[in-house]
Amino acid sequence: MTTIQLWENVPGKCEEVPVLEYYPAENKVSDATVVICPGGGYAGRAAHEGKGYAEYFNSIGMDAFVCEYRVSPHRFPLPLLDIRRSIRYVRAHAAEYGINPEKIAVMGSSAGGHLSALVSTYTAPIEFEDIDETDKLCPLPNATILCYPVIHKPDETRVSHGGSYYNLLGKDWTDFDPYSPDLLVSDTTPTAFIWHTSDDAGVNVINSYLYAKALREHGINHEMHIFPSGAHGLGLAPNAPHVAQWAGLMKNWLIDMGWL
Repeated sequence: MTTIQLWENVPGKCEEVPVLEYYPAENKVSDATVVICPGGGYAGRAAHEGKGYAEYFNSIGMDAFVCEYRVSPHRFPLPLLDIRRSIRYVRAHAAEYGINPEKIAVMGSSAGGHLSALVSTYTAPIEFEDIDETDKLCPLPNATILCYPVIHKPDETRVSHGGSYYNLLGKDWTDFDPYSPDLLVSDTTPTAFIWHTSDDAGVNVINSYLYAKALREHGINHEMHIFPSGAHGLGLAPNAPHVAQWAGLMKNWLIDMGWL
């Protein structure tokens, strides 16, 4: 694994240096790659949803990157800035890594799923961008992989994982619509692979349904799998064989797209 500093001078008035971790596949068979956002409620970053996933992609012949984005007490737009910069960095250095710049997926679990869906749907300018040539590249991924994602905003439906939203935006925030990815899907949103468990007690499965519904309404092809039972935060689910099928299903999806 190689650690890459995303900026020489970190924007955002922050001493913490966000980095990208590069995991090259030993037996590389694909020119596609994935940039991974670990979950953690925007309060931390879970290693099994970062390094663990990267090692899985390496095992199937794909390079992978893990975005160690900034979390609370840092607020929006810094996490989005970090994942946008990560995608732009990979795109800028695609030839160096033997990657097709039009085969970059973003992947996230839980709050990392929110960030992955947000970078796939949020197209407005944000602070601290446009500082160099890398920032001129498109920050949108070409595909999105969502594992039990936080999606919908806090409202009367009580579907939201409010803690993730408040860690991202602050406890006094009230206007959540611009940060609810299901409300931001457009005709240019990338294709997606989504999975969840129906009895997830941490993040309501309806979050995944709402994102899939929005994709369908805009004619965006996608694949979704809902497993009947399983705790939140399972990752590759090594101790839940039925749920663990998701990784193989995702691999088949990548094959079907011509990425593997």
